[in-house]
Amino acid sequence: MSRIGYKPIPLPAGVKFAMAGNVVTVEGPKGRMVQWIPGGIRVEQKDGDLHAVRDNDSQAAIHGLSRALVANAVHGVTAGWSQDLDIVGIGYRAELKGKNMVVFTLGYSHPIEFPLPTGITVTIDPKQTRVTVSGVNRQQVGQVAADMRALRKPDPYKNKGVRYANERLKKKAGKTGAK
Repeated sequence: MSRIGYKPIPLPAGVKFAMAGNVVTVEGPKGRMVQWIPGGIRVEQKDGDLHAVRDNDSQAAIHGLSRALVANAVHGVTAGWSQDLDIVGIGYRAELKGKNMVVFTLGYSHPIEFPLPTGITVTIDPKQTRVTVSGVNRQQVGQVAADMRALRKPDPYKNKGVRYANERLKKKAGKTGAK
């Protein structure tokens, strides 16, 4: 049985916390995050920490989830979340077009324009092969990074394409020579 729901969430200085019904609002230096949590779970502030408290044992399955959602919101408004993507392949690159558009050149006959949702920022290194997706919402950052990776998944034979920076790929063997 997991005990994650009982772990306190440290609340850094300068972070404001409010709960109205099932909606938790966390405001910090990086921005504001509104997180819905399931019914039967309350978040209370004691001694500079946040505690997720469940009403009874029927909410045991979602106790840890609720605590993790609030902890991710607190981390997002203080430090933020980021995901790095590597672009591997000859001629494969990415560039920013304005503030809300990333243009990928991934070996197709046309460049791919990827619009950025609100709250997400992207930085691209000078070589145009490393893309860093960052924002306050962990789920949104992960989804945007996954959508960018899906534009050209890594090829299993040459490992060309868009991949996560920490992703380890297995390279398949090609055809063997026929005798």
